[in-house]
Amino acid sequence: MRYSGKIVLVTGARRGVGRLLAEHFLREGAQVIGFSRHADDLSVKGYTPIAVELGDAESVVRGFNQVRKTFGRVDIVVNNAAVLTSQYSMIMPPAAALGMLETNLFGTFMVSREAAKLMRKGKWGRIINIGSMAASLEPIGDSIYAATKAAVATLANVMAKEFAPLNITCNTLGITAIETDMLGQLPRDKVDAVVAGLPMPRYATADDILNVVDFFASERSSYVTAQTVFLGGVN
Repeated sequence: MRYSGKIVLVTGARRGVGRLLAEHFLREGAQVIGFSRHADDLSVKGYTPIAVELGDAESVVRGFNQVRKTFGRVDIVVNNAAVLTSQYSMIMPPAAALGMLETNLFGTFMVSREAAKLMRKGKWGRIINIGSMAASLEPIGDSIYAATKAAVATLANVMAKEFAPLNITCNTLGITAIETDMLGQLPRDKVDAVVAGLPMPRYATADDILNVVDFFASERSSYVTAQTVFLGGVN
């Protein structure tokens, strides 16, 4: 079991990609902490849900205080939580734009910095951000969402330099469309058109995502940092 003895934190663990990541780490022997805004219904041995509002700095700090008291450390963090409102810029509700900035970017910043404070004691850590093909493809209607995902990769690259002396790596996985609740918010014909234009024109699978996450999280990937890997041939 590749993650036996590891403490793993996944944000947005209640559903979608976050849930499949949490379940994967559990299957592979990790103790998993799930940060999510709402009550989490996953009740299995080794899983600890914590209610955290990622756009609220104090809520994130409280969440990490609980992690510190319960586990004393965290080894791997996957910044997965994100919100998406796809809308033309001129009619994008300002509150929706702000919500994406707070959760997707500021939340990732707060979780990464608080995680690094715990990781530095053991001088080992892996911070993995779940990005999006939107950062590269820049689809119409996704101005703020794409900007936040591009910013997350830049954030990881800068943090990679800051945290390198602590043996903490920071990397980003840019995923393509996968069947989730978030995808269900978008018009399927438009998503299909984007997928059809990919060098490898198919939807992502769970294994596509887990393969790269396992690579970034591996003990053997200590020399891999400040990298973004896009699925499906996106560049």
